[in-house]
Amino acid sequence: MNWIPNLPQAVENCILIVCAILMATTLVVRVLVEVKPKLDLGEIPSRLRSWWIITVLVSLALVLGRPYLVFFFALVSYLALKEFYSIIPTRRVDRRVLFWAYLSIPVQYLWIEMEWYGMFIVFIPVYLFLFLPLRMVLIGKPAGFLNAAGTMNWALMTSVFCISHIAYLAVLPANVNPSGGAGLILYLLILTEGNDVAQFFWGKTLGRTPISPTVSPNKTLAGFLGGVLTTVGLAWFLAPYLTPFDNTKHILISGVIIGFSGYIGDIVMSAFKRDLGIKDTGSTLPGHGGVLDRIDSLTYTAPLFFHYTYYLYY
Repeated sequence: MNWIPNLPQAVENCILIVCAILMATTLVVRVLVEVKPKLDLGEIPSRLRSWWIITVLVSLALVLGRPYLVFFFALVSYLALKEFYSIIPTRRVDRRVLFWAYLSIPVQYLWIEMEWYGMFIVFIPVYLFLFLPLRMVLIGKPAGFLNAAGTMNWALMTSVFCISHIAYLAVLPANVNPSGGAGLILYLLILTEGNDVAQFFWGKTLGRTPISPTVSPNKTLAGFLGGVLTTVGLAWFLAPYLTPFDNTKHILISGVIIGFSGYIGDIVMSAFKRDLGIKDTGSTLPGHGGVLDRIDSLTYTAPLFFHYTYYLYY
C-alpha cells in the first residue's frame, strides 16, 4: 500500500525499512542502558540520534520531490564547503575570493535544476578552476599562492562538484527507471552508508591486517573485502526495485564500484585529516563529527555511480 502518492512504492518501502532498523537498534540500546547502566556504549547513542536526524531530513526531501532534493544537497554542499574552509589554513587576502567559491554553489545547482548537463559537468572543473586562481592573482600576493589555489579548488571539487552528482540523479528522465531519481539516490545512499557500516563491522570482527597503517590504521583488509561483498549483496537485493539495471552484471558492477570507491573516499579524507592533525572535521553531527566526516565516502561514490548509470541508461 502506497501511503505517499507522489513517492514510488519501492522508495517508500525502503524508507520504512530503514526507519524500522533504526527503531529496533534504538530500542536495543535503550534496553542495554536500563539493564546494564555501567556499560560503556561509547558514541553509539549519539550516533543513533544523528542517524535519525539524517534519515528524517533525507526522507523529507525525497517525499517533497525534485526541487527540495536539489535544494537539500545544495545545502549539504554549502555546509561541507564552509566546514572545509574553516579547517584548512587560508591566507587572509583569500577571504575575498571565498565569495566566488560560495557563489558557485547556487550556480552549480541551478544547472541541475535546468537539466543543463553540459554546464553542470564543466562549470566547476573548468571555469571555476580557471577563474579562482585569476582572482587570486589580481590581489597581488604571490606568497603561498600555489597551496591556497590547490586547497581552494580541491574543496570545491569534493564538497560541491562531487556531491552535486547526487542531486543530478533526481533530474534524470523518470521514464527509464520506475522508481525515478528518488530510487537512484536512495540506492546510492543506502549502499554507500551500508558499505561504511559493513567495513566497520567486518574490520572489528575479522580484521587483522591493516591496509594503510600510516593513513588509517583501523582500516583492515578483512573490513575492506567484507564491506565490498556486503555492498554487492545489497546491490543485488535492492537494484531491481530502485534502479534501471536490467541484468545481473550491471548490478554487481554497481555494487563493486560503490564498495571500492567508498573505501577510497574514506581513506582520502583520513589522509586529509591526518595531515591537518585533527580527528574530525567538525561537530555538526554528534558521534560522527562534521558534515565532511559523514559524506567522505560519497565524494567518490556519487560521481562514479552517476557516470556509470548515465553511460548505461541515459
